[in-house]
Amino acid sequence: MIDTVRQHPAFDLGASVTKVAALQQRLELRPDLPAGDGWRRCSELLADPARFDIWRKRLAGWLRARFGEAPARTTAGYVMSWYLHVPAYTAAMLLYHERRVPLLHPAELAFRLAGDRPHPDGIAVLGGEFYCLPADPAAGRREATVVPDERALAAALRVRYVAHAAKFVRAYGPVSRLGRRTLWAAATDALENSLWWAGRQNGDEGAGVADAALVLDARHAPLTSPSKLYLDGDNGWTRQRESCCFSYLLPGEAECAECPRTRRRT
Repeated sequence: MIDTVRQHPAFDLGASVTKVAALQQRLELRPDLPAGDGWRRCSELLADPARFDIWRKRLAGWLRARFGEAPARTTAGYVMSWYLHVPAYTAAMLLYHERRVPLLHPAELAFRLAGDRPHPDGIAVLGGEFYCLPADPAAGRREATVVPDERALAAALRVRYVAHAAKFVRAYGPVSRLGRRTLWAAATDALENSLWWAGRQNGDEGAGVADAALVLDARHAPLTSPSKLYLDGDNGWTRQRESCCFSYLLPGEAECAECPRTRRRT
């Protein structure tokens, strides 16, 4: 039976990525890396942080065309948030739909920048190893690391995500001049937002909220807070952000509703 499972392609991580890709519309999600077409591995940027400056210059051109200005902290904040959502969104979607957690190695994640507004509009999940629960049909595969329960699966996701985010913080901090607290706050926001979105965009917001509470059940340093999702009366679920994207520095723009600069106490 185990040999049959190991040989069945429907049970591998690539099949999960393909399945999840059809269940979301936010971006292109795929299990392979096309030749050319603007795709880049996360490891390439982390190994050569100057590539982040190239990305910021593209973004600055787009902001100037739209707003007439491109403050340095705004370009730094946007790229910070957009990059961190690559591993966060990947992990959240596979957890929500498949109860699987990929390793999230920078060499095993790639993304493509959109042609106009230069944000990631595609993610490629290239690794084959993953964590899963005992009931997973692929639990007998060599690529699978079986954990005993959902709390252990959430812990695996946290560890893998933090390992990736730590590499980003080390690489991006010096070129962006953003402090460690700001960068880890953004990493916390990206993770919780992605877990929340996974439920919202699939018609079960409560399940996304529950996943966020499972993964961020406490403050797990260097992440900066536990889950901050809360019910805001008739407005439904919302959250207090930990980080600022600095969009308020653009002409005519104000702080976001849940910006920490205008933090509401609940």
